[in-house]
Amino acid sequence: MKYAFNTWCYSSFPVWVPAYPIEEVIKRLSGIGYDGIEIGCAAPHAWPYYLNAEKRKEIKELLDKYNIKASSMLPAPGGGPGANPASSITEERNWTVQHYKDVVDLASDLGTPTVLYVAGWYIYGTSQQDAWKYSVDSLTEIAEYAKKKNITICVEPTSSDSNLVQTADDALNMMEQAGQSNIGVMFDTFHVLYRNEVPSDYVYTMGKNLKHIHLSDYNRLAPGQGGMDFLPVMQALKDIDFDGYVTMEVGFSSRSTHPDSVARLSLEHLKGLEKQLK
Repeated sequence: MKYAFNTWCYSSFPVWVPAYPIEEVIKRLSGIGYDGIEIGCAAPHAWPYYLNAEKRKEIKELLDKYNIKASSMLPAPGGGPGANPASSITEERNWTVQHYKDVVDLASDLGTPTVLYVAGWYIYGTSQQDAWKYSVDSLTEIAEYAKKKNITICVEPTSSDSNLVQTADDALNMMEQAGQSNIGVMFDTFHVLYRNEVPSDYVYTMGKNLKHIHLSDYNRLAPGQGGMDFLPVMQALKDIDFDGYVTMEVGFSSRSTHPDSVARLSLEHLKGLEKQLK
């Protein structure tokens, strides 16, 4: 299996944690043994509007130097602009769609094959049906743009953070309604645990459409540190011949985090489980 680590843990998002420049994170994750790095598109690492062509070239060269791939990217939801593709505010939706396109451009510049899609949320006064349509329309436009750059867009259920796409079936339904060949789905064990559901069931339900995955123990702890049994998920991934990156999105729930330790413990635990797979 291929393993990647998400940069939120190294970048003070969404809470203050020990933060490091992207160049340092690349070197550290490569040294720990990761195959890929999932880049959160926020400052200080990869806010697209702070990275000119020269800076993007430097990051790509550093990735090549340390033999680690930029496996995936995800925009930071919320904040001043909103970044809600399901918003009833036209200007907010338009900004969000353009922001996703800018992230797709950055992904293309860094050789990244996958961009994650958080479908958004609806607020008081907006119906679930209207918000769903807004998000499907946004996803369709983003995917059409990404298709030209050979980039896959993955719809993620985010039940602990939002109220629109919360389950495996929700993600699959939105993927199907958008109707673009470069849209897949993904899930994060953290959100599945929030719903008291079984993570391995999500693997089998998503099947061939599962293009990406986030692994996290309870409370965003490293796999093996919070009580979840990850062996069934790992076995399920093998059963469906999953060929994407097994990606850790962990370690950013508390300022007491030690990012290198979280990254190392995650990788050691999952590689140990991989040896037990049938």
